Amino acid sequence: MDVENEQQAVSADGGAEKPRAGLSRRAVIGWAGAGVAIGAAGVGTVAAATMADDAPAAAPQNLDVPFYGEHQSGISTPVQDRLHFAAFDVITEDRDALIKMLKEWTKAAASITGGREVGGGAVGVVPQSPPDDTGEALGLPASRLTLTIGFGPTLFEKDGKDRFGLKAKRPEALVDLPKFKGDRLEANRSGGDICIQACADDPQVAVHAIRNLARIGMGVVNVRWSQLGFGKTSSTTPDSQTPRNLMGFKDGTHNIAGTDADSLARHVWAAPGDGPDWMTGGSYLVARRIRMTIETWDRASLQDQEDTFGRTKIEGAPYGKQKERDAPDLSAMPADSHVRLAHPDSNNGLMILRRGYSFTDGTDGLGRLDAGLFFLAYQRDTRKAFVPLQTKLAANDKLNEYITHVGSAHFACPPGVRKPGEWWGQTLFG
Repeated sequence: MDVENEQQAVSADGGAEKPRAGLSRRAVIGWAGAGVAIGAAGVGTVAAATMADDAPAAAPQNLDVPFYGEHQSGISTPVQDRLHFAAFDVITEDRDALIKMLKEWTKAAASITGGREVGGGAVGVVPQSPPDDTGEALGLPASRLTLTIGFGPTLFEKDGKDRFGLKAKRPEALVDLPKFKGDRLEANRSGGDICIQACADDPQVAVHAIRNLARIGMGVVNVRWSQLGFGKTSSTTPDSQTPRNLMGFKDGTHNIAGTDADSLARHVWAAPGDGPDWMTGGSYLVARRIRMTIETWDRASLQDQEDTFGRTKIEGAPYGKQKERDAPDLSAMPADSHVRLAHPDSNNGLMILRRGYSFTDGTDGLGRLDAGLFFLAYQRDTRKAFVPLQTKLAANDKLNEYITHVGSAHFACPPGVRKPGEWWGQTLFG
């Protein structure tokens, strides 16, 4: 669990797509704000509030994150509040069918992230046909939704079979992750041919996105596993308040700033010559479901909790310092503390971009909460970043007394879709 290497985030590059036909969810809110009544027989306005006729118009909010750009959005984008992550298995062996789905997914993603409905919309079809959009996000703004796609090792070769003629294009950096000390991985929470990461400030918007992509992909892909996340554990700007994880500690203070293009290029984006050309401008994603033994942690003394991290709980200051962002004296921390082991100064400057979320998924059947951290880490080369760092943490981190890694997956996330007409994976399949 690489808490210290949590990465700040910046906006994705790229221009906006031209408006498509169909109802804009933002338009619904605008109408409601102007005092136009939309009844139960019309489109719902869950997030809309009617304004008095004489009230001044509110300044419009920029709720869209550009879909098109050099890099995929959702990687260095400012971290949103909610997550729905899904891993898919490809169930067809028809390469053309897979490419067709990726093209349809791209069109749908551009629409949804722009606050528009999919295709003809939720009501814009003949009554005898299923709607193109499932409709649960009607009346909701885009909520800074981003959709990020990645391709897993099994898309390139599975059970010794090159299903789609992609085996030779698998990047060397897309390794099969080793089994780390303490791993108790569950097959139904690990792996996948393709992943979609949906991040938004509204959970219903994120769920709507995954649901519609899964619907479009029916017959081509099946959902293998998915994870909902809340309470982002990533700081978006260097001067913002660092969020806390479910253990009550602040996460990821010492990381490169999301606005630092040079550091992002050094640590996050795959560069020309790093591997196959189709990955230039992309990044490698590691997803780990980390279960926290909350009940044991809650009975630990405050001193033990602080020694585990090497920080004070109330302020987040490194041992011997006053403020969270004071330069740490690693020698003042216990040798097995998480901060000391994970800090870049202990790892030859190694850094990863992290977009983690807390989760609670009921109980484990033994009266304990199934809760923890859904860890998302992006890096230029997983072999040189996550693998050595996690190997070290798995062997020595005091935090291991309270956590267990139960899910794991690795994906190659290609560069961004640069303009309308291009599609997810075009650089790989083209």
